[in-house]
Amino acid sequence: MTPRTVDLKSRRARRGASLWLALGFVAALAILSFVHPTTHAQRTAAATDSRPRRVSTTQQQQPRPTPAPTPAPQLQTPPVRATPTPAASPSAGEDPGQEVDPDEIVKVDTSLVNLNVRVIDRANRPVNDVKQDEFKVFEDGVPQQIFSFTRAEVPISYGLVVDNSGSMKTQLEKVIDATRTIIDQNKTGDETFLQRFVSSDEISILQDFTANKEDLFDAMDKMHTEGGQTAVLDAVYLAAEHVGQHKKGDPLNDKRRRALILVTDGEDRSSYYKQAQLFDFLRENDVQIYVIGFVNELETERGIIRKSSKDKAVNLLNKLATETGGRAFYPTSLAELPSIADEITRDLRTQYVVSYSPTNKRRDGTFRKVNVRIEDAGKRDKRIAITRPGYTAPRGGGDNAAPAAAPARTNSTSSKQP
Repeated sequence: MTPRTVDLKSRRARRGASLWLALGFVAALAILSFVHPTTHAQRTAAATDSRPRRVSTTQQQQPRPTPAPTPAPQLQTPPVRATPTPAASPSAGEDPGQEVDPDEIVKVDTSLVNLNVRVIDRANRPVNDVKQDEFKVFEDGVPQQIFSFTRAEVPISYGLVVDNSGSMKTQLEKVIDATRTIIDQNKTGDETFLQRFVSSDEISILQDFTANKEDLFDAMDKMHTEGGQTAVLDAVYLAAEHVGQHKKGDPLNDKRRRALILVTDGEDRSSYYKQAQLFDFLRENDVQIYVIGFVNELETERGIIRKSSKDKAVNLLNKLATETGGRAFYPTSLAELPSIADEITRDLRTQYVVSYSPTNKRRDGTFRKVNVRIEDAGKRDKRIAITRPGYTAPRGGGDNAAPAAAPARTNSTSSKQP
């Protein structure tokens, strides 16, 4: 055998050995994969887990709850004991078995506009001898015919609305003295309720309508000042609503005069009702407002644009008085309170009641301007009629329906400035 032949066989042998070695390595890998089949999958999962995960779209952000609307203030009244109403006995000559027809139409004359008119001279002294033919009434500039006229003294239903906020702390004793002086002058038939107020959620009646002075004096002991955002507008709104509804609809009691006596520093900080809402309401209700304003301790400095606290308070209190035919007083000392109480009660008792049926019969909800003048009486001092500047006509019932009884007013010139 030649050397070339031996070398060729040696190479073939080495190639065969390499081939078998390679096949053995492949077989070993196959066996390892069979024994540990998840090794690669685990490495893939680990690589996948290292990636940032996406937030699930099913977990949506919850919407923010809508805040509930602020509730309107409510007048807190003392509990009233229920008194059983005795059964009505049949009148003489009345058939006890007769039934009332529920469909029967009862007609009530509500066409008259009643005006409570106070007449003064240039010195602000009351004038008590004005005759019917000296009164001249105009509605929207149109002369009106007076239907009835009286100067008789009528009972008064009024509320004492007393500010008990912290800003009145140093004035509370004066306030109690003023209210006692006013109540002391109540006469037979007069009825009074006592209301304290602080913030919108703290407006309460300490004593409801009563003719008993001692009950009212006892209720004053419950008055105390406390902190809170003073709500003058809310207190007046609820008090006017309360006194306006008292015995309303009773023909014998509708002639009584209804009034509020507001004792406050006039600084309204946070009321639910706005001024426009309050004065719209007052135009539809026959309630006069008299004000005793303790404004002297309010801030008097004013900014470039904004009015001072005192100016804002005086403007509000004057408007409450003039828009309702009342008066505003600003005492500077305790000694003035008895005379102020005298003037308020005198004004309430020495007013004329003038009624007319308006020529404008439309129920269109519009505001009707009313002006009352006193005819010139020769050389006598000029006499000024003070009443409401108008009323709001009711809505509905047809163009020919007459408006319900409502007061009218002209601007008062009798407010005493601080």
